[in-house]
Amino acid sequence: MTGQQSTPPVRQPRVIAGRYTLLAELGRGGMGVVWRAQDNVIGRQVAIKELHLPDGIAHEERRVLEERVLREARTAGRLNDPAIVTVFDVVAENGMTYIVMELVEATTLSALVAQHGPMPQDRVASIALQALSALETAHQAGIVHRDVKPGNLMITPNGRVKLADFGIAQAVDDPRLTTSGSLIGSPAYMAPERIHGHEAAPAADLWSLGATLCFAVEGVNPYERSTTASTLHAIMSEPPRLARAHGALGAVVTGLLMTDPAARLTGPQARAMLERAAAQPTPPGGVPRHPGGTVSYTQHAPMPTQQVKAPARPWLRNLAIGGAAAAALLVFTGGVFAGRAAFTESPPEGLQPVVTFGSGGALPDFSLSSGYCGDNFLGPTVKVNSASCEDNHSIQVFASSNPFGSADDLAYPGDAQLHAFANEFCSLSFASSLVTATDKTALVYAPVVPTAANWRRQYADTKTSREVFCVLWNKDSTQLTEKLVDR
Repeated sequence: MTGQQSTPPVRQPRVIAGRYTLLAELGRGGMGVVWRAQDNVIGRQVAIKELHLPDGIAHEERRVLEERVLREARTAGRLNDPAIVTVFDVVAENGMTYIVMELVEATTLSALVAQHGPMPQDRVASIALQALSALETAHQAGIVHRDVKPGNLMITPNGRVKLADFGIAQAVDDPRLTTSGSLIGSPAYMAPERIHGHEAAPAADLWSLGATLCFAVEGVNPYERSTTASTLHAIMSEPPRLARAHGALGAVVTGLLMTDPAARLTGPQARAMLERAAAQPTPPGGVPRHPGGTVSYTQHAPMPTQQVKAPARPWLRNLAIGGAAAAALLVFTGGVFAGRAAFTESPPEGLQPVVTFGSGGALPDFSLSSGYCGDNFLGPTVKVNSASCEDNHSIQVFASSNPFGSADDLAYPGDAQLHAFANEFCSLSFASSLVTATDKTALVYAPVVPTAANWRRQYADTKTSREVFCVLWNKDSTQLTEKLVDR
């Protein structure tokens, strides 16, 4: 007699709260597991984040981490924006916490770049506009995301952006939910002020977005190093060099990555720059394609937003500027700094005429960097050497910028347009907390810009050939006795 073979029992799917049937695992992270699930009441599929903490965590830290996940649900549930993942429900069951969210069929920005390489600028600009919308919604609600990075930006096949993981978000007016001395966020996308130990603020999210956009268009994070310590050092001391980001996008990335939060572009300013550039006619040649020739990104139009009309400027008429330089100057000189230090008819008090350096310029050369001091005043054929800021000195460089990219064939924009940009950039920086002087009315300042001949030198020969510097000194031409620049 042959024994009957037993059939292994069928494993029943897990059901959460008698309502959500877990179908498949979507991914794992430091805070738990994400499942695809079926909502049996409404009849739709959802994503569920299951809190899963490793063993050995102290009770107090576990409590803080669990509270952080609950904070994700409460904060994200308050936000209503097409670019934010919607939270539907929170379930506490059998000692576990589950967050029920909108299921987004999408790939992260980090995965897209890993698979296809750097993205075309128009695609990145569309991503930027949608991410800015999500952050603006969160910031208006008093919420800081605190971990904006490529892995938290989800891109759907039709180009829609979803900002995910508010698990470490913090309401600005609430106590800090972290253990003593810890930093919350990804090191390579952490704003400089947070490394200094300051609380996360909306400006920190914008810096992180700038680093994320830089990653998308350049293909690499500009600050990523082999160790956390070297990464943090790069963020604090090494300004990024852009090779592919030009025009409006390059200007936005540069403006968002300003070290000083007070000088950094705000969300509305960055959005206005990108919207204004998007309203310009498409350049000859159509939509840029992936350089490899085998993979192309589809162009996706930015989300509908209210257009911002640039104020009229006499020197913007009859422009004869080529390529990316034209776009960069249009967005910078078209009033993007309105409300900060921009001017349309008369210059701000203290602004002096632009000084040129290089072949044919007033200064034979200019080799001081931002935060450095000089031993001579600016003037025709004057040689300015570096001087100690702790001793008596004549001038200080309080800001510098290289927003035009590194392409060797980038056209010179023309004196009027370059000087107009320099005036507004230096005025913005002078008005910010970069300059720490108690009485700024005792100071004057001037932009220092390259001549056309210096601009046309191969970029690889000298990285300062297209850089704009901002220099200050005492109005009465007496010697400065202390450093007035927060660097």
